Amino acid sequence: MDSTPLSQWLIDHEPMVRSVCFFSILIIMMLWETLSPKRPRKYTRLLRWSQNIALVFLNSFIIRLVLPLATISVALYAQQHNFGMFNEFEFHPVFAFILTIILFDMAIYWQHRIFHMVPWLWSLHKVHHVDQDIDVTTGSRFHTIEILISLLIKFSLVLVLGPPVVAIMVFEIILNATAMFNHANVALPSKLDRLLRVLLVTPDMHRVHHSTILDESNRNFGFNLSCWDRIFNSYQAQPSKGHLGMDIGVKDYTDPRTTQYLPAMLWLPFAKKPGSVRAQDVTKGN
Repeated sequence: MDSTPLSQWLIDHEPMVRSVCFFSILIIMMLWETLSPKRPRKYTRLLRWSQNIALVFLNSFIIRLVLPLATISVALYAQQHNFGMFNEFEFHPVFAFILTIILFDMAIYWQHRIFHMVPWLWSLHKVHHVDQDIDVTTGSRFHTIEILISLLIKFSLVLVLGPPVVAIMVFEIILNATAMFNHANVALPSKLDRLLRVLLVTPDMHRVHHSTILDESNRNFGFNLSCWDRIFNSYQAQPSKGHLGMDIGVKDYTDPRTTQYLPAMLWLPFAKKPGSVRAQDVTKGN
């Protein structure tokens, strides 16, 4: 599949293709949740979007300096040096492509679950969870160190599997797209939600995972395919308090100075656990 003209064009223009897909989906989901929100906002869009998106740009800048290799570069290296299962054995290109997407999605499920299980990894991942509103920008809100660890995990998996290069590129685009979709504050009709979540993680399904109730935040770890939570017994259909009644975030992290501002996000893994403080200094609204 990597030898086709379209595949080669995608590989040659990978940064541009990924950027166009990212910003297109981001804008579409921003418009959708503005026009049809599921939950009322606790904080203003200006505050949340500016700080969360600033973290995305900061992460991109730091990663380019510290770890300039992209996952697709590692996949090219594995292909050129015949590393990994897909290079050792004969696979039909289409089968190899589909299997790559499935295996990497399962790996992301387990990576996410482990980040909840291991205390020092949770201290990093907590930056994602203390966001007290959940929307499209939450889907890209991760601590820089967590992003670096995630990249190293994906690099290792690429070297073990030796997957098709274009499959890695498509997987990264799908992962970004589904993360933005399932974090979006959008209202899907219940029948459509039930139909979609047979295969995909929907916003209602993933919102359960952002509950302040610990047992619920340890459910629904999937980002793309919904099957992993059912297979590995971590699925919960709905939050116990309902989607409008549930509290989003992490218990005791209620001060917006701790949860909503970029410097605090970066320092959060190294800070002591705060007490509960009411948000007195942040204007509510749109």
